[in-house]
Amino acid sequence: MAGFVVLLIVIILRRGNRGTENADGLLLEQRRREQAFNDRQIYNSRSVHNGPPTITDSYRNQP
Repeated sequence: MAGFVVLLIVIILRRGNRGTENADGLLLEQRRREQAFNDRQIYNSRSVHNGPPTITDSYRNQP
């Protein structure tokens, strides 16, 4: 198990933060970064836990 963890660490460290060499890769990275930002805004704790109740919430509260 420890050998597997060491292998994963070595692989991740070797990858580093290398960028892509072509424009297609840069565009993909930019879209993924924007999507990750949007997901963090939409699915943050405040918006998830303080939203209006849904149909399943009322179903759960029935005896």
